[in-house]
Amino acid sequence: MKAHTHGGRAKCLQRLVRLDMPVPPTVALSFDTVHGIASGHMPDMKAILASFPEGALLCVRPSSQDPDWGGPGAILNIGMNDARYVEMCDTLGRHAASALYARFVEAYALHVARLDPDVFEEITSEGPQALSEALRAYEDEAEEPFPQDPAVQLAQVLRSMARAWEGTTARLLRQAKGAPADAGLGLVVQEMALGIGHPEARDGETGSGVLQLVNSQTGLRQITGRYLSQSQGRDALSGAAEALFLARDDRGPSLEEVAPEAFAEIVGIAERMRRKLRAEMQIEFTIQGGRVYVLDGVRVRRSNRAAVRIAVALAQDKIIPREEALMRVEPRALSELLHRQIDPDAPRDILGHGVAASPGAATGKIVFTATAAQASAARDEPCILVRRETSPEDIRGMQAAVGVLTERGGMTSHAAVIGRGMGIPCIVGAASLAFHVRKKRLVASDGRVLSEGDIITIDGATGEVLAGSPPMLEAALDESFTTLMDWADAVRDIDVRANADTSMDAQTARNFKADGIGLCRTEHMFFETDRMIVMREMIFAKSSEDRRAALELLLPMQRADFIELFRIMQGLPVCIRLFDPPLHEFLPSDKPGMRALAEALDLPVSDVERRVESLSEYNPMLGMRGVRLGITLPEIYDMQARAIFEATLAASREGAPVVPEIMIPLVSARREVEIVKTRVDAVAAAVRNETGRDFDYRLGVMVETPRAALRAEEIAGHTDFLSFGTNDLTQMTYGLSRDDAGRFMSDYVKQGVFAEDPFHVLDPDGVAELLQIGAERGRKARPDVVLSICGEHGGNPESIAICRDMGFTYVSCSPFRVPVARLAAAQLALGGKI
Repeated sequence: MKAHTHGGRAKCLQRLVRLDMPVPPTVALSFDTVHGIASGHMPDMKAILASFPEGALLCVRPSSQDPDWGGPGAILNIGMNDARYVEMCDTLGRHAASALYARFVEAYALHVARLDPDVFEEITSEGPQALSEALRAYEDEAEEPFPQDPAVQLAQVLRSMARAWEGTTARLLRQAKGAPADAGLGLVVQEMALGIGHPEARDGETGSGVLQLVNSQTGLRQITGRYLSQSQGRDALSGAAEALFLARDDRGPSLEEVAPEAFAEIVGIAERMRRKLRAEMQIEFTIQGGRVYVLDGVRVRRSNRAAVRIAVALAQDKIIPREEALMRVEPRALSELLHRQIDPDAPRDILGHGVAASPGAATGKIVFTATAAQASAARDEPCILVRRETSPEDIRGMQAAVGVLTERGGMTSHAAVIGRGMGIPCIVGAASLAFHVRKKRLVASDGRVLSEGDIITIDGATGEVLAGSPPMLEAALDESFTTLMDWADAVRDIDVRANADTSMDAQTARNFKADGIGLCRTEHMFFETDRMIVMREMIFAKSSEDRRAALELLLPMQRADFIELFRIMQGLPVCIRLFDPPLHEFLPSDKPGMRALAEALDLPVSDVERRVESLSEYNPMLGMRGVRLGITLPEIYDMQARAIFEATLAASREGAPVVPEIMIPLVSARREVEIVKTRVDAVAAAVRNETGRDFDYRLGVMVETPRAALRAEEIAGHTDFLSFGTNDLTQMTYGLSRDDAGRFMSDYVKQGVFAEDPFHVLDPDGVAELLQIGAERGRKARPDVVLSICGEHGGNPESIAICRDMGFTYVSCSPFRVPVARLAAAQLALGGKI
C-alpha cells in the first residue's frame, strides 16, 4: 500500500498496524476502487463488512495523497439502526445510545441524502426525544424510512464521498491548493472505538481526544490538544467547556490527572510514532474503559517557523539526516521568519488586492508623499506610503515608511525592487483600489473611502490591503534557523550574493551570510538632499569642465560610501554598477519643484523648464541611460572609478586587499566596453601614480539587452565577468514594461498565455535561452569568464535552478531573499526539484 495509490491516511494506518499500535480493524480502499464507486461500480459490501466483528459500528474517513488537498468529512457510527439502538440502550444507557444514533442520522441526512440542514437545526431536544425527531425529519424530507441495513448504509456513504471528491467544486478547490486535476481519493473504513460508555460503568475512563508533541505555531516541544469524556472523533476540539487539557495545566483539569496511565501510554505512542514515522504527528485517539485506541495519525499542521524548528530537531535527534531536514523546508517559507506576519487566525477586512511584491506585513497611517512619510516617522508614527508609482525621489519616504502601496507596477518596478532591498512590505499594481493622490484619498473596491491618516495594513505575501490593524506575529530568527542555514551552506554549490546599495543593505546582507555584493546600484547614493543639489548642478553644467567641478563635490561622498561598503563586506567581493538611470530622474517634474530648483541654482525658471524639457525622452528606459551616459558624459564614470579606486586603497589599509568589481550597465556593443574600459584603466593608472600604491580590480558587463547576450563572444574578450540583469533583459525580450505589466499579468497567467509572471520567475524558454547563448559564447572567447545573474530572479528558486544548470558562479538578490536563495541552492545540490 502506497500513498499514491491509497492516500496518506491509509499508508500511515498501515504502518501503525505494523508497529503493533492499538489501531482498530481497518480496511483501505484504493484510488481506483473509489473512482469506480463514483462511476457506479460498487465493491462487495458483504466482503468489507466481513472484515469487522458482527454488529460493529464503522466510520469512513477520506485518504488523499496530500492532507492539504482536503476531502469529504468523516462519517461516524455507520451500522447504527433500530436493532443496534435497542442493544446499546442496555450496554450504554438510552441517552448515550440515542446520541450515537442521532449523530449518524444527521450526518447521513446531510452528507449522503443531501437533505436541507435547516430541518435538523430546529431540533433542540436531547436524548431519545432528539433521536425520534431526527428520524421523523429524515423520513419527512427523504420520503422514505431511514435505511436499516448496514451494507446499504456503508454503500451509500462510500458512493456519496466518492462522488463528492470528483465533483467540479471539490476539484477546483483542491487544484487551487496545488493538487493535480486527476488527484485520487482513497477511503478508510474503520471499526469505531466508541469513546462513549455507560455513565455508571466502573471500568475506567472513556472519551476521545487529539494530541501532538509540538506547538503548531512555534514548533517548540509542548504537549497540545484536548480530551473530552464521553465523546467521539474530534469533539474535544469543538470548544466544549468540559474539554480537558492533556498534560497538567494550571488553567484547569487534565487527562494526566483523570487517567494518568492512559495519558502516559498516549504520549509514549506519540514519541514512538515520531521516531518510526520520522515526523511530528498529531494523534486522534479514543479511550474505551481505560483502553487506548489510535484512530488516526497525520503530520502536524505547522507554521513556516514551526516547520524549520521541527525539521532541525528531527535531524538533531538523529531521526532524519540533515540532508532530509533541508529538503523538508520550503525555501519561500523562510520569508515568514524574516518579516512580521498577520496572525493567520485573525479576521481580514479586505479593501483591495495588488501584486505581492515584497513579503511581510505592516500597519500604519496612510500618507501620500515622501515628505509626509518622513514627518510621520519623526513623530514616531508608523505610516504606509501610498503612491501611484514610486520614483527615486521617493526613496527617503520609503525608508521612513513601514510599507509601500502603489497603483501601478509589477514585480520588478521601482517600488518592488527597492521594497525588497529594504526589507519592507510592498504591494504594487493595486488597480482594484482607486487612487486619488491629489485629493489624498483611497477608494476601496466596495466603495469605502479612506483618507490620509486612516490606518490600513498591507500583506506583502498575499497582496491584500486590509482595513485597520489585525494582530501580528513578529519575525523570529532563532537558533534553528541559523543551524538550517549552516547546513545549507555546507552542501550548496553556487554562491549567493546580495544586491546592496547602502551600508544598511550591506550590513543586512552580511548578517544573512551573503557571499558578497553582486550588484551595488550607485545611483541610489545620489538621492540624499545634499547630493541631489550637486547632481542637479552637474546636469545644468554647460561644459565638461563645469561638470567635473560639480562632480568633484560628489567624489568624497562616493568614496566614503564605497569605503563603508568595503569595510562591511571585508574579505568578500563587491560588484559596483556604474551610474545607470536617465538624468531626468534627478529633476523635478512639477512647477513647484522647478521653481525651487531655479532658486537653488540661481537661474530663471524658464531655464530650468527648458533643461527639463530637453532631457525628456519618449521612452527614457531605452534612451540615454547606462553606458550611453558614460560615453556621452564620461566625467560621471571617471568620478565613480576614482572614488572606487581611492576607497579600495583606504579600505585595504585596515584588512585584506580589496579587489572591487566594476560593472558597466546596459551594454549592447563591444565598442562601448572598449571606450569605458580605456577610461577606467586610465583613472586606475592615475590613482596608482598619485598614491604610489598598486591594487587590482575586475571589469565586467551587465548583460541586459538581447544584443549583448548574442554578441557575448566579442564582449567577453574585454571583460572579467558577465552578469545578466534579468529584469531589463526580460523587459526587452518580451517587449513588456516591467512597471506596467502588473495591470494585465494576472489575466495572462490565468488564461495560460504565460505559465508564470516572467518578472517573478525567469522565463525558462526565451530569456533563459538568451542566458544560455550568452554563457556559451562568452566562455568561447574567455573560458574563465565569471557568469552570474543580478536581477531580482536571483532570489527565485526556479530561476536559481536554471542558473545552476548553466554553470553560473553565483546569483545575486535582495538581502532579505538571501536565506531563501541559500536554501534553494542547497536543495538543488541535493538533487531536489524546486
